[in-house]
Amino acid sequence: MSRTRISARELIGRVFDADSFVSWDTAPVDVAPDAKYRAELDAAATKSGVDESVVTGTALLGGRRVAVIACEFSFLAGSIGVAAAERIVTAIERATAEGLPLLASPTSGGTRMQEGTVAFVQMVKIAAAVAAHKSAHLPYLVYLRDPTTGGVFASWGSLGHVTIAEPGALVGFLGPRVYQALYGEKFPEGVQTSENLYSRGVIDGVASVEQLRDLVDQALHVVSDPADDTVPIPDHCDPHDIPDVPAWQSVMASRRADRPGVRELVRHAASTRVPLSGTGQGEVDSTVLLSLTRFAGQPCVLFGQDRAGQSPLNTMGPAALREARRGMRMAAELRLPLVLVIDTLGAALSKEAEERGLAPEIARCISDLVTLRTPTVSVLLGQGTGGGALALLPADRVLAAQNGWLAPLPPEGASAIVHRDTTHAPQMAAAQGIRSLDLLRDGVVDAVIPERPDAALEPVEFSKRVGAAIAHELVALRDLSDDDRMAARLGRYRTLGLPQGR
Repeated sequence: MSRTRISARELIGRVFDADSFVSWDTAPVDVAPDAKYRAELDAAATKSGVDESVVTGTALLGGRRVAVIACEFSFLAGSIGVAAAERIVTAIERATAEGLPLLASPTSGGTRMQEGTVAFVQMVKIAAAVAAHKSAHLPYLVYLRDPTTGGVFASWGSLGHVTIAEPGALVGFLGPRVYQALYGEKFPEGVQTSENLYSRGVIDGVASVEQLRDLVDQALHVVSDPADDTVPIPDHCDPHDIPDVPAWQSVMASRRADRPGVRELVRHAASTRVPLSGTGQGEVDSTVLLSLTRFAGQPCVLFGQDRAGQSPLNTMGPAALREARRGMRMAAELRLPLVLVIDTLGAALSKEAEERGLAPEIARCISDLVTLRTPTVSVLLGQGTGGGALALLPADRVLAAQNGWLAPLPPEGASAIVHRDTTHAPQMAAAQGIRSLDLLRDGVVDAVIPERPDAALEPVEFSKRVGAAIAHELVALRDLSDDDRMAARLGRYRTLGLPQGR
């Protein structure tokens, strides 16, 4: 069944403000084609109405100026040769020089075979230009159209801070016709589709062109628009007002099935949210959530552990930690604060987790987070068990819900080690100082967010209090220099647990 492909000009006209597009294109570089290739180029120009396989320029989206690069598939299947690559790189470099966010929308069969290896190697310079754009802390958004394959998908099509694909689009590395010619059989059905890649965590979402405008607008609102000036006053517990209840009571409260988690926090407290998917490595993990978010007008990258996706047999594994590190990289590249929400049964205990490098991923998360140069806020929302919790802890500011807790093992596990049974779990919870009151006293957390009397009984109000507390900390951190924040963060963990005055 054939499908109508969206042209470059049609895409620009449907996504951006009316009549706002200004072309950056000049005459294509002369690649000295032979007579046959020249005839093909001339025929492609006549058929497509454009002079190369890519259109570049700038347009307005909600009044914001945005650079745009869009492939034209009707020009030699959107293939990329020297002239097309030079146009792409020139546009990326101009966007970088002018400080503009960039939306790239490839649709391409890949390298232009008429130009051979020299065309193939062009993907390197395009990827280098994208990397420089991102190193300048500028957003790079990608919308994959049908089809996007080969070197285009394996370079600038896969480097977006956010990557969305057209519904039903063919997206993959090896084109199906090439596969069949090489191996004498058809490529398996349903693999190289945007929906399958989204379900596998390779891309962040699937959206129609009609939906794309709103998605790009929301993403740019988080990553490009300034933070709001007004911030709600946080509702923190005075240390003297924190109820002195048994630690085990907090453990039981944190395990209630109806306790609000990170999804409720985003739903009730975020003013803007753009959910993202997997790691880009063919992995997706239901135990975590990654999103571009605003709390009370304060932008951030949010990474949180999702209690709704966890069970004793499905806890935080290496894929989840790689997604956390993606969030860290994104926050650093976009110069956005990073907010981490801790609410976990613990890191996965399985053969697969061990073989996929669980412990090294925990170590890398801790190392990357404690040295990240962007502002960071961690929120101990509920359960904080083991390495899965510790991986997200070391931030500039650490908040805890009143019934949040942090421990090296669940109390039952600590009891099994010390007492050879699980019946002493309440005593171990008390002895180890895991509750929010103890964590505040020991300097592990900076403030406690009240529950009245239990977050499960007031999910909306509690979530809004957490969101307000996050926004308050983001504003306070915004006024500190990177060097001052880093010195304070490293100093905090260097002296944690030592006698005061050392």
